[in-house]
This record gives sequence, C-alpha cells and structure tokens, in this order.
Amino acid sequence: MDIVTTKDDIEVCEVENSSDLNRFIKLPFAIYKDDPNWVPPLISERKAFFDRKKNPFFRAAKTRLFLARRAGVYVGRISTCINFNHNEYHHEKAGFFGFFDVINDYAVADVLFKVAMITIKAEGMDQMIGPTSFSTNHEVGMLVEGYDSPPVIMMTYNKPYYNEFAEKFGLKKVKDLLAIHIDRQSEMDPRIGRIAERIKSREGIVFRTLNMKEYDKEVDRLNEVYNQAWSKNWGFVPMSKDEFRHMAKDMKQIVDPEIIFIAEVDGRPVGFILSLPNINQALKYTNGRLFPTGLIKLLWHTKIKNKVESLRILTMGIIPEYQKRGLDNLFYIETFKVGPTRGYMWGEMSWILEDNVMMVRAAENMGGRLYKRYRMYGMQV
Repeated sequence: MDIVTTKDDIEVCEVENSSDLNRFIKLPFAIYKDDPNWVPPLISERKAFFDRKKNPFFRAAKTRLFLARRAGVYVGRISTCINFNHNEYHHEKAGFFGFFDVINDYAVADVLFKVAMITIKAEGMDQMIGPTSFSTNHEVGMLVEGYDSPPVIMMTYNKPYYNEFAEKFGLKKVKDLLAIHIDRQSEMDPRIGRIAERIKSREGIVFRTLNMKEYDKEVDRLNEVYNQAWSKNWGFVPMSKDEFRHMAKDMKQIVDPEIIFIAEVDGRPVGFILSLPNINQALKYTNGRLFPTGLIKLLWHTKIKNKVESLRILTMGIIPEYQKRGLDNLFYIETFKVGPTRGYMWGEMSWILEDNVMMVRAAENMGGRLYKRYRMYGMQV
C-alpha cells in the first residue's frame, strides 16, 4: 500500500489489493461498534460490489479508494469517483467523494477531504460533490436529521460530527434528500382514494404485481420506464441494461413481488413503484457475516421471529406523458393497502428531493411525516 500523502502523524494510502480492500470495508465496524443504530453491511456483498470485473458500473467510471492511518491504526476512509455517464448526461465536470467514515478527529477528516479534492482536480474536474457510493443510483447523502433510529435498506447512516467536519472543510449544501415515515396509524386524506379511482378509470390504467416467472423480462421493462421517468430529475444518471440487471440480480434474493406494482395502459408499462422489505432489521444482528453464525441469525430474525416488519419505497417511476395525472397517489394507495397484509407495519418513502413539491405533497396526503433528512454537499476544486 503506497502512501499518497502524510500530514503530521496521519498517513493516507491508496487501496491497491484485496487485503487493503478488506480493511477499507471493515473500517466502519470499529467506528460504529457502540452505536445501536448502525447496521453493518454484509462483507461478502460489499466485496462483490467493489469487484471491477463483475460490476458493470465500473465500465464507465474511474474510482479510487483511500485509507487514513495513524501509528499503524486505520482511522478513516474516503473514495473518489469520476462518473463519465453523469458528466456526459449533465454536461458537467464533477467528481464525487463517498464511503466517507472517520474517527471523531477533524485533522483526519481534513486530510481525507484534501486527498479527495486533489485527486478529483487532477482528473480535470472543477467541482467535488458527495457523498455518493458511488452514484445517485447507489447510496447517497449524509444524514443530518434523524439519528434516533437505524437506516432502512440502501440508505446511509453516519455520526453527527461528519456534517460538522464537512462544513468546516468548506463543503456547502447542494441538495437535501428527504425520508418520509408512514405506518398503519397514518391518516390518509379521504379524498385521495376517490380521486385515485376516477383517475384509474379515466386513464384506462391496469395495475399488476411483478411476475417472478419472467423476472429478467420484467427488469428490462422497469429499466425502460426508469430511464424515461427520471430523465429530468436532479442528479439522475441513466442506467444501462447491464447495470440495471446487475442491481436487480442482487435484489431478487429479498424482493417481495406482491409489493411491486406496475401500471399498464393497453398492456404497455407506463409506471411502477418498487418497494423492498427492510432487511436491515435482520442484518443488524449478523455483524456483517453470514458464516458461521450470521446465516442462522438472519433466518431467525426474518423467518422465525419475523423481525422484518417494514419496507422501503425505493423508487417510483412514471413516464413523462403520464406524469402529473395522479398516478403517484395510486401507487402509494396500492402499497399502503397491500403492505399490512404482507406483514409490513410501517414504511419509508425515500429518497425524495426537497424541492419535489408534488412528491412531498403526495406523501403527506398519505399521512406521511418527514423523519430523516440527508444532505448532498459540494464545492469548487
């Protein structure tokens, strides 16, 4: 592991081999070991994610991983990413930082941020944005509100001092991402149901659930809708068929097809809503490993004790010609209605852009309440 930079007694080294990667993945376990709300990632899943030969994301991105150590002890980490698809789509020269974790010492954070900034600038970029791990299609944002409960599946978690360090370094708010909580006690505006039924009848919309027997074909259909639906949203990066399939392959192990709804008009998909069981409620008991005891714990807390009683509404996509017709309310209603019958007592709608007024209003009309806020930071380099 070559030293990239040294400041006082802090060394920053680049990840170059499997041993380094193992240290990079496991570093948060030491930082969060006493935090009851932290959910450890599955180490095997993280290793697969970072596999450049298998993960198609890396075909259009240049990434680097860095570790900070002091007196032989690893005390922080950060990544950089030049996402060529993002920059081409948005006509930007943006570099992204992510996978930021650090002990409660600003000196370590400062040197990590500087290494990321210098690395991004050396690639010819003019701004640094983050955190993203690595893309807006993956985990994004730094938690700034809502530290009193664990994150749901594929959402981030961090210590409160991370935000202080980011702002002290000079990073400024770019955009806030909202997480809305909804449960069986949430009171839906009674007008929503009546309006939704009229919309369904007027537009000739037929709802169906995901067909697992045609999983690959279904994934391709959703990919097409997704890339159309989100094309004008902040931070959106189109997903290739291979990348979308790769992500869907991982999800297949936990997907509940009865809470994934596809809206069709004359047999053509015009929108979908994707919810996933909040497997984090079980993963928190595995300590990042499925073997030798993690698999037993996972089965115990899912199948036996039925700990997974929540879901995350991960994404909702509606093609442009059917947007602003109330289809979003229809999707929420179907999920709200069916969820409890599948054992899900509450859910999180995330993430929603703070300035996506229509989506926030739709969530509030369902009785949802804002309970977590994540922040994207940026600065010129």
